[in-house]
Amino acid sequence: MSQINGNFWKALPVALLLCASFVQPSLAQEKERMLRTLTVSGRGVESIPTTLSQVNVGVEVQGKDAKQVQQEAARRSSAVVTLIKSRPGVEKLQTTNINLNPVYSYTNNVQRITGYSATNTVNFRIPTDRTGNLLDDVVKAGATRIDGISFVATDEAISQAQRQALQKATQDAQQQANAVFTTLGLKSKEVVNIQINGAVPPRPVYREMAASVRADAAAPPTPVVGGEQQVEASVTLQISY
Repeated sequence: MSQINGNFWKALPVALLLCASFVQPSLAQEKERMLRTLTVSGRGVESIPTTLSQVNVGVEVQGKDAKQVQQEAARRSSAVVTLIKSRPGVEKLQTTNINLNPVYSYTNNVQRITGYSATNTVNFRIPTDRTGNLLDDVVKAGATRIDGISFVATDEAISQAQRQALQKATQDAQQQANAVFTTLGLKSKEVVNIQINGAVPPRPVYREMAASVRADAAAPPTPVVGGEQQVEASVTLQISY
């Protein structure tokens, strides 16, 4: 038994040396491979039409009595919301603000309450080609505020544009790398690292609109025209040579 143990310990350094001889070249090769790399970043941009309008509308009522002011604002807001819900294509309807505030006046540096102001606002999306008519109708229903409008693309269009922007960014990075390698007379081997810096969702295109407190049935509908959004993506490639 002792003879076997002795032989084992004598052979162990040789085995470790053999293992080290196999490991060391691969580590050296890996280090060399990582040192001989080119890093390039590509950018892709995809433009998409904005087919949806995101609208903020509301009711503002002023009066002497807080309870009456709040009740009147609630009544008008209910009529506006009912109208909006009845229209096809409306989505993501939600209340965004409910306020009841005192109105002050100042006389000889003395502050006193002269009345109250109630504001109820809602936000919703609707196809842009239907926005003008709906804005005119919500004013007829009792809305006194149009707090701006923004234009966005559909979720499906944005997702597809993000994929296309990533493809363009990857191709841009690859083309840059090819140009460098060709100029220097080098040959690319493989992509050793990929970093996707993201396909950024587009920001809504915002437009301010003044509220119209009167709606003339004979007047043409409020013109609402959308635009385009840009989806950007960035990809970084590390390529060995």
